[in-house]
Amino acid sequence: MTRLNGGADPRGAGSPGPAEAEAADYEEVTRLVKAAGLMDQQPVYYVYKIAFNLLLLTAAWALFAWIGDSWWQLATAVLLAFCFAQTDLLGHDAGHRQIFRTRKASDVVGYLHGNLLTGVSFGWWVGHHTRHHNFPNHLSLDPDITRRQVIFSSTHRGKRTGPAGRFIVRHQAWMFYVLIMMEGLRLHLSGYVAARKGALKRYKAADLGLLSLHLVCYFAAVFWVLPPGKALAFIVVHQALFGFYMGLLFAPNHKGLPVRDGAKEELDWITRQVVTSRNLLPSRITHFFYGGLNYQIEHHLFPSMPRRNLHRAQPLIKEYCLSHGLPYVEVRLVRSYLDVADYLDDVSQEVRDLDERDSVLARVHR
Repeated sequence: MTRLNGGADPRGAGSPGPAEAEAADYEEVTRLVKAAGLMDQQPVYYVYKIAFNLLLLTAAWALFAWIGDSWWQLATAVLLAFCFAQTDLLGHDAGHRQIFRTRKASDVVGYLHGNLLTGVSFGWWVGHHTRHHNFPNHLSLDPDITRRQVIFSSTHRGKRTGPAGRFIVRHQAWMFYVLIMMEGLRLHLSGYVAARKGALKRYKAADLGLLSLHLVCYFAAVFWVLPPGKALAFIVVHQALFGFYMGLLFAPNHKGLPVRDGAKEELDWITRQVVTSRNLLPSRITHFFYGGLNYQIEHHLFPSMPRRNLHRAQPLIKEYCLSHGLPYVEVRLVRSYLDVADYLDDVSQEVRDLDERDSVLARVHR
């Protein structure tokens, strides 16, 4: 396990020293990116992308209606899980203002793709995801860390004290991939939970109204076409795979990379983004299925860069990072998930060692 506030150097053996890393300048790399036209909007691309995605989603629901009362609907559930995740990836781009630079236009696309089409609160997600981008892999400030049932540092073992929590932590290397199947349910509930906590600052009524409309239409459609048993099976498969896909989209990006803690953020912006992010080796397949999130380093440095430009930015950013003493983690797809599992297993082992030490000390002091 690697921590930035002590322990292993995140740059790894043979990397340039701290003085060289500090030479990296965000304004400088921003000028390079803008000069290459990589921040320019891509309206034609997004018109095509949104139209194609809406066509695919409509076709999936039409197939659901056409198949009717059949166990083949479980195959439709798989297709719809894919469509939901792809739709939310467009909502992600809207939230970062990759599609439109204005807030109002971005909100329209975001609430359409999030709240109405997939039942995920866009208002909640924007605030949540902004905090994640500001404090990636921070044990106390990154909501993508704090809302997980697994832990990313043995110092947090006290936060999981119940029997279920302890079991998850002791087996989290594989439990993590089981738990992300619940991600769809948690995403659907997030808007209502945020509203109860007063975290929906804008368009609260519209946010909850669209969420509720989606859920009513979703359940009405499923139970209208399918009898109760098949309907429940369809919902379980659809939502579990939707959550699993969403979890797989985001798991390789930061999990298993250096973490830090404390009330104050001590890293500068460019270092904070690069040392905590992992890229997947580029290919057309990963770019399509991961919606540009496979270029996580570039995305975190320039969140508003249209996803179509990320692959063009990748060699420029990579060269800049390496020449300025910053790491550039880039691995194959399967390797990324193995790295996450290995990291979580290391944390589990540390927890087991600490628990055993505490047990021995308790026996000694009796």
